Amino acid sequence: MQAFRKAVEANDPDAVEALLAENVVFTSPVAFRPYPGKAITAAILRGVTRVFEDFRYVREINSADGRDHALVFVARVGDREVNGCDFIHLDEDGLIDDLTVMVRPLSGAEALSEAMGAQFERIQQEAAGA
Repeated sequence: MQAFRKAVEANDPDAVEALLAENVVFTSPVAFRPYPGKAITAAILRGVTRVFEDFRYVREINSADGRDHALVFVARVGDREVNGCDFIHLDEDGLIDDLTVMVRPLSGAEALSEAMGAQFERIQQEAAGA
């Protein structure tokens, strides 16, 4: 998923949003319920760019049919290192219809949860177009 990877690495939220299907479902590493829809997913991903520091992808795994991808990353949240993976599925039009993020270790996930919680009011406003 080179287009997504390049957009994320370039810190280009508009390019990331353009790759999302309207019906995309985002599954967070720190929230119980998934977030359905392009607006909230794009806003969450913008929030993540404000929270992660020194973000970089270190590995990419792609399925033979080109519709499933795993992008392994490392980053920092405050003083905690986070290792994670973006699991991406593409619909028949080549847009992302499923994005699941997993992170470790627990201390990194807790730091991410706290930092994203502090962003969530802004995320909701961005998703609503405010």
